[in-house]
Amino acid sequence: MNIDYKKNKLILSDVRDFNIKHIFECGQCFRWNREEDGTYTGVIQNKVINVKQNDSDVIINNVTESDIDLIEEYFDLKTDYAEIKKRVDTDEIMSEAIKFGYGIRILNQDEWETMVSFMISANNRIPMIKKVIENLSAAFGNYIGNYRGRDYFSFPDAEKLSKAKVEKIQECKAGFRSPRIKEAAERFLKERDIVYNIKNTSYDDGLAYLKTYAGIGDKVANCVLLFSMRQFDTFPVDVWVRRVMQTLYVDKTTKDVDIRKFAENKFGEFSGYAQQYLFFYARENGIGK
Repeated sequence: MNIDYKKNKLILSDVRDFNIKHIFECGQCFRWNREEDGTYTGVIQNKVINVKQNDSDVIINNVTESDIDLIEEYFDLKTDYAEIKKRVDTDEIMSEAIKFGYGIRILNQDEWETMVSFMISANNRIPMIKKVIENLSAAFGNYIGNYRGRDYFSFPDAEKLSKAKVEKIQECKAGFRSPRIKEAAERFLKERDIVYNIKNTSYDDGLAYLKTYAGIGDKVANCVLLFSMRQFDTFPVDVWVRRVMQTLYVDKTTKDVDIRKFAENKFGEFSGYAQQYLFFYARENGIGK
């Protein structure tokens, strides 16, 4: 892969194991939206970024040359996904899932934003999750600018949400999650270092800690661990993962906790990658629907 910079664009040439639809629509992120021209626009930290793909070339728009490190980190460009695929390709089912979602990459997202986003995701549909996050950002985040006729805001920091009235958070359509979001913000301000160090601790310790937050159960905690804390040996189970596992791997009555244990034993330290391939494969093909 080569990276060149030209007029507010980073051009990634000969990028392998990278597909923008697979990356942005595999359930790991909520602030990226598909444009009419097939590109995707989203927010990374305090930047509005547009991503376009032409076969193996990826064009990152609205950036500066100094953003190269940010892009490499966020899109996990230094990880060898070809090797990961070999490690999780344990049977014909996974072979099909990998082939279908060949371009998935697990993004390196901010821990605080991911915690709140997946708290909002519990018992919620993706369009509504995205709407609540955008409402919160508009109400409590900082204005970044207008891009393609749309205003963009940063994800609200914990300090602003900790000072917000629950009623104001509820106005963002967060519903019963509103007091939990405020409580999480208040606690995060005191324990920021603990949260940002979870990537350096064990999976078990990270899971136990996250589940002490109101509104973070087993599934949400595992998503946060996988999508922002680089704990790749976890296997979050949601409705689509449950369907594909019960349809193709385990009995229909198998509980989520046992599905997760089965998968973690089967895929080991790369369970999180396997989960993403299976999730995307199941949802896009309606497996078990």
